[in-house]
Amino acid sequence: MRGLLQLVVVTCLLYYSVGSVGVPGGTSDEQPPNDKVQQIINGVRGEVEQQLGHPVTGFTLISYKSQVVAGINYFAKVDIGEGEDSMVHIRVYKNLGGNVSLHSIQYPKSRNHPIEYFP
Repeated sequence: MRGLLQLVVVTCLLYYSVGSVGVPGGTSDEQPPNDKVQQIINGVRGEVEQQLGHPVTGFTLISYKSQVVAGINYFAKVDIGEGEDSMVHIRVYKNLGGNVSLHSIQYPKSRNHPIEYFP
C-alpha cells in the first residue's frame, strides 16, 4: 500500500511540474517554448549534432509536448538554424533523478510539421 501511495504522489508531482498532460501516459497538448525545457534540450545538443553528422548553427526550442512516464519524455521541435525547413524533432528523456538523455530524432522537418509521438 505504501508503494502505491508513493507512486501516486510522484505521478501527481510530475503532472504538476510538466503542466497539461492530458490522459496519463499520453502526450500533452503542444506547448510554447520556455527556459526550463530549452535548458533540458540544450543538454543533448552534442548528441543531436552527432546523429545529424554535422554541427548546427542554432538550437532554439519552437514548441514541445511532454509525456509522464517513469520520468518525463519531451517531444520537441527545434530550429537548428539552417532555414525554414531546418527543424528537427527530438525525443528527450528526463528520469526521476534528473538525468537527461536523447532518445531519438526525426529529421528533416519543417516549421509546419506537427509534433507527434515517435519511438
